[in-house]
Amino acid sequence: MKILFDKVQYTPKDFRFEEGGLLFKGSLTRTGGHSIELEGTINGDVELDCNRCGATFHYPYETTLKLLLSDQIVGNKDDLDIIEFLDGQIDISYILESEINALKSDYLYCPKCDNGEDSFEIEF
Repeated sequence: MKILFDKVQYTPKDFRFEEGGLLFKGSLTRTGGHSIELEGTINGDVELDCNRCGATFHYPYETTLKLLLSDQIVGNKDDLDIIEFLDGQIDISYILESEINALKSDYLYCPKCDNGEDSFEIEF
C-alpha cells in the first residue's frame, strides 16, 4: 500500500493495512514541508522460528509506532525513527515489513522452550 507524500495534509489521514495476519492502522499528519508523522499500531500473530529448538510458532504481536517520514534526505542520522521515502510515496507495507524483520532478529523462544528451566545442549 502506497500513499503519495503530497496527499497528506495537516489534518490526520487515517490508513488501514492488513497483510499476513497482521493489522497495521494509524494516521499520517504533515508536520512540515518535507516531514510527516506516522502514529499507528500493529496487531496480530507473527510466525517465528524458536531460537532454541528451531520449531515454528505463532507469536502474538502488538506494538505502537511513532515515526517521522521524510521525502528528502535528512541530515540528522542520530534519530533512528526517521524513514526517508525519496520517490514521493509512503510505502506502508515496507514499514510493516521492517517492523516484523526487527522482531524476527530478536531472540524469541517457543512456549515449550520458554517454560523450560533446563539448560539446552545438543551433542553432535
